[in-house]
Amino acid sequence: MHRLAFKAAEATHCAGDQGRYWEMHDRLFENQKAFEPWSAHAEALGLDVATFDGCMSEGTHAAAIRRDMAEAGKAGARGTPSFVLGLTDPSDPTKVKGLSFIRGAQPFPAFKSAIEAALASAGD
Repeated sequence: MHRLAFKAAEATHCAGDQGRYWEMHDRLFENQKAFEPWSAHAEALGLDVATFDGCMSEGTHAAAIRRDMAEAGKAGARGTPSFVLGLTDPSDPTKVKGLSFIRGAQPFPAFKSAIEAALASAGD
């Protein structure tokens, strides 16, 4: 992870509080060399900048992001992108059985073969 990844995650969540999560997500991906100042992105998206800045400075979403990172780490994710192929439990759709893990940006054939292998193992 790069040094500003955590703050970028916080920025998307703080923007999400104002209904603009994906807009902030997209804006940060488009401006990866100019993350700071964060409030400039909030202003460009038409957010209430004071509310956004308060969210960022108070670390409103920091604990939730750390929990998500810990869960991702348990699954083997160490960075983005990471993908888990899995099946939901038919008797409890809130449970997922992980079948395969794909690390990093991979070409289509890697996904195709992992999906085929997962489907084959699901038939067992």
